[in-house]
Amino acid sequence: MNRERILQHVATPLNAPAYAPAVARFTDREYLNVVYRTDPEALRAVVPEPLEFDEPLVRFEIMNMGEVTSFGPYVEAGQAIPVRLGEERGEYLHAMYLNNFPATVAGREASAYPKVMGHPALKVDDSALVGTLDYGSERVATATMGYKWFPMDLATAEAEITVPTYMLKLVPGYDHRPRIAELVRTRITDITVKQAFTGPARLQLFEHALAPLADLPVREVVSASHIITDLTLSGVAPVHDYLAEEGVQA
Repeated sequence: MNRERILQHVATPLNAPAYAPAVARFTDREYLNVVYRTDPEALRAVVPEPLEFDEPLVRFEIMNMGEVTSFGPYVEAGQAIPVRLGEERGEYLHAMYLNNFPATVAGREASAYPKVMGHPALKVDDSALVGTLDYGSERVATATMGYKWFPMDLATAEAEITVPTYMLKLVPGYDHRPRIAELVRTRITDITVKQAFTGPARLQLFEHALAPLADLPVREVVSASHIITDLTLSGVAPVHDYLAEEGVQA
């Protein structure tokens, strides 16, 4: 196999790549979002410079992917932190847990999403919307919300989930030193919000050494939303190169 044929591929193994070279379209992507207040010191320990935060807030999310091009249905959970870069306000994606291996690999390799394997779930239980996350057999998060209590303005819902998002792209070299160390940015731009609701919510996070969501403890639930959308994720672009800083050698 010559160089030209090798470079036609985007992932390994070449004869059976872990994910398809396709742009994923999400149909009936369902969000359960719980925004909560946490400890400022905990956020300072995890928010990378040059990002800054004004309020000690975290958005815990469970996303039920009803249908996804090339991946099929799956569920994802994680934490996003409201931040700003200069005058632009957005979110820093801190952690993501999925029950779909191709989507996990594609998110990490082709973009910079902080994805690892887990066991999230989203369901309606009596009159409550319930989102859970297990790591292995252990429960690490439970979120509950009143099911479709109050309609939410669709434009407000769209604005909530289309803010710019920032992620760390860290790729080690063969000497175990960083080969890529960048802060990258993306944003959802192709979206249709079908339904949106708000209501009372609660969130519990449980201690786990390998799924440390509880390191950003829940001090107060601020708001909650239940949003159903169709969307396409945009590509990522670097906004800060840590290896280019003075005195750092790649």
